[in-house]
Amino acid sequence: MKTKKPIIAIMYDFDKTLCTKDMQEYTFIPSLDESAESFWEKTDRMAKEEKMDPVLTYMYLMIRLSKDKHKRITRDAFEEAGKDIKLFPGVETWFDRINKFGEENGVIVEHYIISSGLKEIIEGNRIAKCFKEIFACEFHYDENGAADWPKLGVNFTGKTQFLFRINKGLLNLGDNSKLNRYVPEPDRRVPFRNMIYIGDGMTDVPCMKLVNLYGGKSIAVYQGNHKETARELIKDNRINFAVKANYEEGKELDSLIKKIIIKMAAEDVLIDYSRKQRNL
Repeated sequence: MKTKKPIIAIMYDFDKTLCTKDMQEYTFIPSLDESAESFWEKTDRMAKEEKMDPVLTYMYLMIRLSKDKHKRITRDAFEEAGKDIKLFPGVETWFDRINKFGEENGVIVEHYIISSGLKEIIEGNRIAKCFKEIFACEFHYDENGAADWPKLGVNFTGKTQFLFRINKGLLNLGDNSKLNRYVPEPDRRVPFRNMIYIGDGMTDVPCMKLVNLYGGKSIAVYQGNHKETARELIKDNRINFAVKANYEEGKELDSLIKKIIIKMAAEDVLIDYSRKQRNL
């Protein structure tokens, strides 16, 4: 009987991890004649005054400010905005390269987004097809196709549930029946030790810590010389590595991910061998 290839899951935040700034800042916020600073200041102030979840707050403000400007925000408009996102160097060729490297080393590499940004905008970007699943905030749309309510809010601690979904292979958000059931480690689709989480900052800490705790690897990426947050995360043992957000072949991140894949692939071979030894 042919042994199934092990799966390695690489999970990414999106804003400032794969692209250069918050996705709303490329097209949506300017369309409201707002500056990014003003929009996020309003979000922060309202969240504190109303004791609201910051993610739900920004989604609420997107709807409210659009109505104030007599603008309809639709799924099509969001997807169109996704085309304007500026990706970091090498991102567009990254997925095929890493998938091929995984195949060469006897593993299947899968890519996932876990983001507090908007799924609709991400789906409008050219790299959306590269992900097995995109877990991100979503709007509900009324009978006229306009966004009228947050359908799904993914806040910073809420991101961690998706690690368990990936771990157990439960990608349908409508199916919670098995999410909290005990599943023996050998029966889990993607072991935590085969998970890599890539993010840019403090909002990714819950996922980074959880992945580390269970034997996976976490990486913080930074732009230019803005290493302050990455240094703090390294110092506090919240991440394993910090590298520049450059996904081009031969750059530090590319080299690091390939080394991790080789290590994870070797560990899977040894674990499988050990299990067979116990059954002698």
